[in-house]
Amino acid sequence: MTQRIPWTKRLASGRVYLGALIILIWGLGPFYWMVVTALRDPAYTFDNTPWPTHVTFENFRNAFDTSRGNNFGRALGNSVLIGTCTTVIALVIGVMAAYALARLTFKGKYVISGLILSASMFPVVVLVTPLFQLFTDIGWIGQYQAMIIPNISFVLPMTVYILASFFTELPWELEEAARIDGASRFQAFRLIMLPLAAPAVFTTAILAFIAAVNEYLLARLLSSDSTEPVTVAVARFSGNDPQVQPYTAIMAAGTIVTIPLVIMVLLFQRRIISGLTAGGVKS
Repeated sequence: MTQRIPWTKRLASGRVYLGALIILIWGLGPFYWMVVTALRDPAYTFDNTPWPTHVTFENFRNAFDTSRGNNFGRALGNSVLIGTCTTVIALVIGVMAAYALARLTFKGKYVISGLILSASMFPVVVLVTPLFQLFTDIGWIGQYQAMIIPNISFVLPMTVYILASFFTELPWELEEAARIDGASRFQAFRLIMLPLAAPAVFTTAILAFIAAVNEYLLARLLSSDSTEPVTVAVARFSGNDPQVQPYTAIMAAGTIVTIPLVIMVLLFQRRIISGLTAGGVKS
């Protein structure tokens, strides 16, 4: 005979599922509406039907159409290039900095940690004027490095914070055993500790790449037509009529950019969650 579940537990379970459903709708609602609008005929742009109607894939072709002055394909490649360079450089620097902060004892260690975290508090708008003046003086306006270097400074504090927390909780005994066997500190780090930190490194890489791709303000001011990323290119999309904003083409471009990121997160969600939670509980 099956045991009946008390109504209080069923009510509590129902509240959990209801809360999860509300969060799901809140998070995926804008993305769903973007996809619905991207699949809708431009003549029915402002149709409020909550499911796809007058479906057409012409908007996706229009997103890549260069005859209207849009260079979405090139901008997409620029975003991948900027995001990849930012992520790789930030990881190389961040992994070594995080390991030093977690494993080494030196004077001013906590002051440096505080300065790294405080660097992430500066709003981007405060840095626009000095960066624009600096890059104008050295002739970097419109160059890739004018966007990559600031992006590195934005994602590096997050990189160091996540990885330092993880390295702190890794067992010292593994590194000490490698040192006893004759490995140098760098060899122990590269061969023993770094592979153990792979979940955290993978998580940090995804978060850094997304942050770099999503940056708009500096990219809008520091890029040129040939180096602009998708955030800038989509913002200034133009259609057949200069007086009418091509919302459906913009939504199609947003869908093209967003879907690969969503698929990547869904495929690697377990690794991402393990990387974010690793080191959170001491054994």
